[in-house]
Amino acid sequence: MTMDPTRFNREAKPTWCPGCGNFGIQNALKKALNALELEPHQVLLSTGIGCSGKISHWINAYGFHGLHGRSLPVAIGMKLASHALTVIAEGGDGDGYSEGMGHFIHACRRNVDITYLVHNNGVFGLTTGQVSPTGDQGFVSSTTPHGALERPFHPLALAIGAGTTYVARGFSGDSERLAGLIADAVRHPGFAVVDILQVCVSFNPDKSYKWYQERVFDLDAEGHDPADRAAALAATEPREDGRLPTGLFYRAEAPTLEAGLPQLAGAPLVDHDIAAVDVAPLMEGLI
Repeated sequence: MTMDPTRFNREAKPTWCPGCGNFGIQNALKKALNALELEPHQVLLSTGIGCSGKISHWINAYGFHGLHGRSLPVAIGMKLASHALTVIAEGGDGDGYSEGMGHFIHACRRNVDITYLVHNNGVFGLTTGQVSPTGDQGFVSSTTPHGALERPFHPLALAIGAGTTYVARGFSGDSERLAGLIADAVRHPGFAVVDILQVCVSFNPDKSYKWYQERVFDLDAEGHDPADRAAALAATEPREDGRLPTGLFYRAEAPTLEAGLPQLAGAPLVDHDIAAVDVAPLMEGLI
């Protein structure tokens, strides 16, 4: 059966700034979902607050637009409740690496079978460009008028160190390559992180499409082995020449959290009959 390639489109149009990298990410995500031959009712997007979080409004699939930094715990709950769903958490660097940092670390540890896409532009774009944890040292914004003092956070190194079993980086200006990484991440049985270098034309214009295109390269070109954890960690280190590696950094096999939970062995939560469950003993112990 031929699938309609427009099935993930919606009539509503995004309100992102013209030229925003989010358009490329949205395009790549729809391409990936099409390549995976999924239907809209099989996909659930859990998004946080920020320009990136609004993507759930503009893709024809189930969506939950939650609180700032909270897309991951919601996504984990969704996957544990209904294993058949393809669950994708999505947010920005401010959303996921600032407010949501604690959730990010523990999601890496737990290895639930979900995919996490992070729109990484170095600023809090929705609130007019304050520096985020991945922003450059010295970056001038309304909250850092004399320049950011902190060194930027490197999320891929933390993801690998915390136990993530699929770690990749894409670029919003290369939707074809990004679509392939997203599809590969969704296929991976476990927690998959795709950090996406995203252009913010309004509040971080120095890092333009041209700026990235002159610096990004694919790790495949260097013969990188994603099964080598030490090499993957080394690849996350900033390059002295300023080049930015993209592609698959690390992949490993490990049991998913849901595979080890006895209460989910027979069926996901959504298929359990809870009519006869007596919570009285639990309540007595808590009160």
